[in-house]
Amino acid sequence: MQLIGKIMLKIRRPQLIASLLALSLIIVMMLQLPASTQTARTAKTELRGVWLTNIDSNVLFGRDRLSSAIKTLKELNFNTLYPTVWNWGYTLYPSPVAQKVIGRSQDPEPGLKGRDMLKETIAQGHQKGMDVIPWFEFGFMAPADSSLAQRHPNWLTSRRDGSKIWKEGKHDRVWLNPFRPEVQNFIQNLIVEIVSKYDVDGIQFDDHFGLPSELGYDAYTTRLYKNEHRGKNPPANPKDPEWVRWRADKITQYLQRVFKAVKARKPNCVISIAPNPQRVSYDLFLADWEKWERLGLVEELVLQVYRNDLNVFISELEYPEVQVAKKHIPVSIGILSGLKNRAVASAQIQDQVTASREREFAGVSFFFYETLWNLSQEPPTSRQSAFKNMFAEPVKRPNVLTGWKPN
Repeated sequence: MQLIGKIMLKIRRPQLIASLLALSLIIVMMLQLPASTQTARTAKTELRGVWLTNIDSNVLFGRDRLSSAIKTLKELNFNTLYPTVWNWGYTLYPSPVAQKVIGRSQDPEPGLKGRDMLKETIAQGHQKGMDVIPWFEFGFMAPADSSLAQRHPNWLTSRRDGSKIWKEGKHDRVWLNPFRPEVQNFIQNLIVEIVSKYDVDGIQFDDHFGLPSELGYDAYTTRLYKNEHRGKNPPANPKDPEWVRWRADKITQYLQRVFKAVKARKPNCVISIAPNPQRVSYDLFLADWEKWERLGLVEELVLQVYRNDLNVFISELEYPEVQVAKKHIPVSIGILSGLKNRAVASAQIQDQVTASREREFAGVSFFFYETLWNLSQEPPTSRQSAFKNMFAEPVKRPNVLTGWKPN
């Protein structure tokens, strides 16, 4: 202390006053920054992702269109792309596995003909410093009239009354039986094919990697259940706790197998899960992501919180299982940027990004690309400016495999 005092005495009074005024001005300027800007600039890492899908969007259906989208996203400091690779009963990349099982190696959409969309996305994304994590969007689900469903009717599961159709909006869907070895092998082979052939940074699943809880009464699953329950049939009530748990645990066991297969080929491939809140995932889709996380099967969680009411949005972030996962792995928040017939205002998006940052989540991802600025009631330039303000500076994405630590 005496030494500091002697040094201070040697500084001339005018110089000292000038230094203190300059320091005060810097502090005032920092305090006047918006909270979201301060958070963005001090964050060491932040997930800034977007899902690229082929539903209500043509972003994947042309080289120039895809290139332009990735270029714009990079300019706005996004750092992660989640392109769908399995949708409507087809792969969106050339797949020998799909050719053998479905009879087509790729979605017949003209915009994909002669192209390897996944290869293009990876090359352009990596060139711009962005991670590319293919999204297995349909999981075990398929269109009822798809080649997959028609060629393998015995692969489908059903309700107790034998019905198989599951409505998704106006669309008729069916579900592959996730407990059948043939189905398990097919899905795993697609996943391993992607991981082995492409320089992906991860692979992502969501609730469709489960099964609607009303299904699972097909002959194969009934026989399997009876074999493990001394000849007893599955409960008539699809919501019976033991019946729900038994099926959910079977899906968990399958994910363990997939996890090992992926890691055997690419240890640094991140297993990303983008589910609904736990009670929805587990009760409605038998996807027990809370247990998956506890078992170490999830290395990145992007929780879908598609809510308009900010208080409801925030309440979803505070559930115990979300807070526990946040201590182990990067947990980011999936935010709805709009749907084809449902616009979401920039102000709502900003509020939800700010709420996620204030609670120190690892980042955000938006569903879906087209609604960032193309499908919106606001001018595209205005929407892009809003995202530029949210992501003022480029940052790296969090990765638990490369030394990430929770805040």
